Amino acid sequence: MRLSVERLELSTAFEFRITHGGGRGHDNTLVRIEHEGVTGLGEASPAHYYGENRALVEAALESWAPHLGDDPFAFEAIELRLDHVLDGQRAARAALESALHDWVGRRLGVPVWKLLGLDPATVPLSSVTLGMASPEEMERKLDTVKDFPIIKVKLGRPEDVDNLRRIRRSFRGRLRVDANTAWAPADAVRVLKAIEPLDIEMVEQPVARHDLEGLGWVRDRVGIPVFADESVHDEADVAKLAGRVDGVNLKLMKAGGIRRMLRTLLVARAHGMKTMLGSMVESSLALSAAAQIAPLADYLDLDGHWLLAQDPFSGAPGARGEIRLSQDPGLGVRPATVDAR
Repeated sequence: MRLSVERLELSTAFEFRITHGGGRGHDNTLVRIEHEGVTGLGEASPAHYYGENRALVEAALESWAPHLGDDPFAFEAIELRLDHVLDGQRAARAALESALHDWVGRRLGVPVWKLLGLDPATVPLSSVTLGMASPEEMERKLDTVKDFPIIKVKLGRPEDVDNLRRIRRSFRGRLRVDANTAWAPADAVRVLKAIEPLDIEMVEQPVARHDLEGLGWVRDRVGIPVFADESVHDEADVAKLAGRVDGVNLKLMKAGGIRRMLRTLLVARAHGMKTMLGSMVESSLALSAAAQIAPLADYLDLDGHWLLAQDPFSGAPGARGEIRLSQDPGLGVRPATVDAR
């Protein structure tokens, strides 16, 4: 197999801010796997707060390239070889594994979701995310997404409660919030109690990533379901969260690929947790890879496509909250010919 990489520069329509930082430019990486005249595509979207960046993605892929072998179907053997060379670098692994799945689907002429035996009719609607903003900026952002059925709002500023009340006055759809580790447990309870009357569907990661006791403490004191995000990367993290959260937000880049994300989802379900599939800031390429297992999820937050000023690909993300799995082979992704937003 021949592996090649290309820098993928993405820009959001608005500055996208969360408690970990913000900006409009995002340094992603496009991965190609070529073998027997077929090319599979994948995308890495590294997160600095997980200790990843584009340079590390490129270095990891360079280290792995000589160990891919000549059988793209041999996922288990490839994974073991890569772990022997270099563990970690989840975003790079996600891109590589996505490209392998895309290759296999294209080679067989079958979409990945069909290879997994899933039903595209059961895919939930996705939320779209509003980053942290001043009240004036939040009003401008809200105008662009009012026709979405589900909105998620990033929290972590003093004006959070007032912003949410303002949003709820004009938006009657489903409303979620995400604190991205912003609060101490007592502060989380105070804010969440204040916004409970606004009919909030869930809150993600109200406390620090490693404060698992804090997650449970908050969950026991508020009426809003609590989901873990930064506290769960793969299946090994799930059991520690049992009884402490109502659900988990799983991401392709955190897990390191479709296979690990699928395993994590199934383990979470076995522990009685709800599951949501989320995303980083990424194009329809990475979103479509994650969407291949969307029929198994309870909730979706696959919204990176809708945040971009221009998406270089078209794929599963559709119009205003729809995630559609096509009959096209592989990940079902094509280069975009127009701005699909």
